[in-house]
Amino acid sequence: MFDKELLQQVTAKARQWLDGGYDAETKAAVRAMMEASDKTDLVESFYKDLEFGTGGLRGIMGPGSNRMNIYTVGSATQGLANYLKAAFADLEQIAVVVGHDVRNNSRLFAETVANIFSANGIKVYLFEGPRPTPEVSYAIRLLGCQSGVNITASHNPKEYNGYKAYWADGAQVVSPHDVNIIDHVNRIADVSEIKFEGNPDLIEIIGENIDSQYIEQIHELSLSPEIDRRQHDLKIVYTPIHGVGRYIIPRSLERWGFDNIIHVPEQDVMTGEFPTVDGKPNPEMPPTMRMAIEKATEVQADIAMASDPDADRIAVVIKNTKGEYALLNGNQIQIIFHYYLMARNKELGRLTGNEYIVKTIVTSELIAKMAKKLGIKMYDSRT
Repeated sequence: MFDKELLQQVTAKARQWLDGGYDAETKAAVRAMMEASDKTDLVESFYKDLEFGTGGLRGIMGPGSNRMNIYTVGSATQGLANYLKAAFADLEQIAVVVGHDVRNNSRLFAETVANIFSANGIKVYLFEGPRPTPEVSYAIRLLGCQSGVNITASHNPKEYNGYKAYWADGAQVVSPHDVNIIDHVNRIADVSEIKFEGNPDLIEIIGENIDSQYIEQIHELSLSPEIDRRQHDLKIVYTPIHGVGRYIIPRSLERWGFDNIIHVPEQDVMTGEFPTVDGKPNPEMPPTMRMAIEKATEVQADIAMASDPDADRIAVVIKNTKGEYALLNGNQIQIIFHYYLMARNKELGRLTGNEYIVKTIVTSELIAKMAKKLGIKMYDSRT
């Protein structure tokens, strides 16, 4: 049971949605929550506003002020657009990149974002379909944009979606831009202030032209091409867990010369329902990797890998000393990566003395020991 005061507050806020400039379907859903005998959905949907924080927005999808929908997404975008116009007032044309993952409503939200930016006179590069989060960051820099938005809830359960805002450097917004954007978002007092009617002339669809450049520039980072060629038939099981990694990762592995990529067919299907995964589609959780490990066992793979739905994190499975497949944790993966990058660059004579590593305070201190041994500076950062 909910106390009387709380019910009065959420009911008053819900009535504003019934009386405001919201679409008929949204109003019908709100009305149904108000008329239901169980007020749980009503309270959870309206007891607060979905807050735009330093990481953007993230929440359960549905109607209401505390839900991910075109209006909460719209308010965030209008606030961001207002801030961009203030921050880059001297630019003749402000430009942004908009991307999205495979989640339910992600395309709708991405198109909503693109329309609002364009309605505010901002040039939009909209990906034609789902793409990895790192590729959205790459496109911002490649196209010389001032900002970008990616619609994704990363590895959260299927009921969720999210909104990540990026700055001109391709990274998620940090101080002072984060607090300034939040301030502009909080100034949006009414849905009528959101410019939903887009300008098609300012929206450009992008896709393969970015994909190919992205893959080629990743390939240029190779430090041991001769080893890649020698290990071309390494038996690799890969699964995108129904996510956007299917677009880029197998193609990238093939570009690096690996020609023995084995898929998990059921998980190649891109869908926001994540039907083969219970709960979170997070590859770092052993149950999520069950099918990949089963496939690796079946074909006796050398390695199994998975990416999360927006392909900005990976999981790696290798055989342990007993010949059993074991899931590496994040610290183990990054220790291997960092040691290789440091040691190999030193072997190649590429270290000039200006190199450094930045890690978070919760990351393994073994990195600091390796860096010290190899003569590389290391800085700690808060998460």
